[in-house]
Amino acid sequence: MDAPLHDWNLAPKEAVALQTELAKRLESTDRIGSVHHIAGVDIGFEAGGDITRAAVVVLAWQPDSTQHLAVVEQVVHREPTRMPYIPGLLSFREIPAALEAFAKLTITPELVMVDGQGIAHPRRLGVAAHLGLWLNLPTIGIAKSRLTGQHAEVGNTRGDWAPLTSGNDVIGAVLRSRENVKPVFVSPGHRLSLETSLDWVVRCLGRTKLPEPTRLADRLASRRDQKRLT
Repeated sequence: MDAPLHDWNLAPKEAVALQTELAKRLESTDRIGSVHHIAGVDIGFEAGGDITRAAVVVLAWQPDSTQHLAVVEQVVHREPTRMPYIPGLLSFREIPAALEAFAKLTITPELVMVDGQGIAHPRRLGVAAHLGLWLNLPTIGIAKSRLTGQHAEVGNTRGDWAPLTSGNDVIGAVLRSRENVKPVFVSPGHRLSLETSLDWVVRCLGRTKLPEPTRLADRLASRRDQKRLT
């Protein structure tokens, strides 16, 4: 991880202004090399929201194997929550704990998938995009619900997708990741195009609607036996 981007002790108005500035630093073209490890990230909360619980699962990408993805490392970090829930400022609430979890990893992934938004955010800086700037790694946001934007109806076949738009801008894709199941919302975070983001999400799909990296991170983040993992 490079030098810190900013301080976390910000008032909401300062955080909103900072999002607008940081969004200008995002790279929307592909800058990704060979991928050997993919990390999945999800954030949970304990004690009524007073404790933030960040889960990171690292999987080895083995395209020539019958098991394309195999878990090689997982980390959970827990710390006091730094900011209350404020719509649009989720990354300021979640990323500090995520960064501490990444600091515990012994394997550096080449690609990071985040349970949350990438640029499909009112100020184009969702948690996946913001985290990508901090880590200086290619990141993708995979969200279960829409935060902003409009889209047409999505076909019902696995792999069907429709653009997610805001005005004249395409900010993501609404992907049918499993037949007869609600779609997921995919948006690039940092150092990736939408097309490449979609390609990687589809490659990492298993039997559920979520790609395996974020599915496993979600499962780890939702556990209640975290003390032995910290």
